Amino acid sequence: MQLPVAQSWYSVQRIDDGLRLILEDHVDPAWRCNIWHVSGRDKDILVDSGMGVVPLKSEIALLRERPVACLATHCHYDHVGGQHEFDERLSHAAEAGIMAAPSRANTVADLFVTEELFSALPPQGLDIAGYNVSPAAPTRTVAEGDIVDLGDRAFEVLHLPGHSPGCIALWEAASGTLFSGDIVYDGELFDTLYHSDIDSYIASLERLRALPVTVVHGGHFTSFGSARLLELIDFNLQRWQRR
Repeated sequence: MQLPVAQSWYSVQRIDDGLRLILEDHVDPAWRCNIWHVSGRDKDILVDSGMGVVPLKSEIALLRERPVACLATHCHYDHVGGQHEFDERLSHAAEAGIMAAPSRANTVADLFVTEELFSALPPQGLDIAGYNVSPAAPTRTVAEGDIVDLGDRAFEVLHLPGHSPGCIALWEAASGTLFSGDIVYDGELFDTLYHSDIDSYIASLERLRALPVTVVHGGHFTSFGSARLLELIDFNLQRWQRR
């Protein structure tokens, strides 16, 4: 099948004054990552960076205007492809080695990156079979309890393994906002990847049950509130208990 050529790759949705959602429009919506841009007084943070098949900064002006730290919630290809574009790069130490030396296998690109993933190709073309993430060693590793400070907003790092060993989320207690990455989102959770661990996943979801969440901005699909979070936690815990 001959795919058309896209004239632009990204779209930006304004959620509120301090939050925007960046999407790769020509990646299958069932698989594309949510790229969250959070504005702060002193600097901004980008939570995940998509596949990287088109440079983020060249298409999205707001990423060139102010200092931006790029945080990887975990090392999978759909979340870290643009990490190398940023001078400040944050990830958990458990996956720092993968970030520094990514392969199609250790980022799980070999399982998911096929022609069916795309509705169009970027103007510069794309070698789908040869796609790989660019190396981007973290400039700072973060761990449980670390604070990501934007000046007027502060996010606590939660280490929530299960989907992968270095999965992290950002928690803003003042607003009840959780950027959850792939530890929970409103869709099927993946627990069978080469470094997934169900026991860790269960413990991580149980931790989230106790948080006074107002809104969850996940790594995929739409955002949701506390009631839906509890439904998703219960559904997945029951699913694993039946195995």
